[in-house]
Amino acid sequence: MTVPELYTFLNEKIPPSLSCEWDNDGLMCCPEPNREVRRVLICLDATAEMVEKAIDGKFDVILTHHPLVFHKLPALEPSDNVAKKLIDLCRAGIAVMSFHTRLDALDGGVNDMLALLLGLKDTVPFGEGNIGRVGTLGKPLQFVDFIALVKEKLGCPAVVTARSRDTVHRVAVLGGNGSDDVPLAKAAGADTYLSGEIAFHHLSDAPECGMNLVVAGHYYTEAPVLRVLSLFVRAFEEGIETVIAQSNTTVTY
Repeated sequence: MTVPELYTFLNEKIPPSLSCEWDNDGLMCCPEPNREVRRVLICLDATAEMVEKAIDGKFDVILTHHPLVFHKLPALEPSDNVAKKLIDLCRAGIAVMSFHTRLDALDGGVNDMLALLLGLKDTVPFGEGNIGRVGTLGKPLQFVDFIALVKEKLGCPAVVTARSRDTVHRVAVLGGNGSDDVPLAKAAGADTYLSGEIAFHHLSDAPECGMNLVVAGHYYTEAPVLRVLSLFVRAFEEGIETVIAQSNTTVTY
């Protein structure tokens, strides 16, 4: 199967209609449309490290969550880091596909994976574009026990919290940067809101707003969905090798 055929298949699985209007995702780079897809590198970002890994490993496609090209490029010349990566990818004949907010909103996508890992039940969408999820724990937990659950399930070594109440029962989740959706999480009835990034003013206001806030890191709240992307690719064709890669630039000190 070729690169465009894989992209068509993934578009059916992760439809563009779910994307936010401001987003720019999809087929970022396709220098060889007739290239057969045998190896796919799956990662959150097409960093320079991941591009080098794909070239050295003779991958045919890099599949990412965050778009490789988000803003308009003024020129395709190597002094710009995004342009340089595109040049290197084109020389190597490697395609890049990115599925961003549509993968956030997708049934079974970023936020459903978060809800599943935390054991939330009866989840429903909330937030801009219905990207986030809000649901109920099987039984209420003490706040410190919920934090331990988050660290265990997401693999994050530390979290930032703003505590407003002692127990956690109805939880809203939004992977990545969910700062703008703090009021919407509260309106959805959440007593606790988990995201990858939340602005300081929301954290400082948490005691007054009556909702616990938990910041687990952008990477850690989105990385679980990479397994979903791998399963999609394997469903496209069993013989394709998929490799899920973690960037070494994601370091916790």
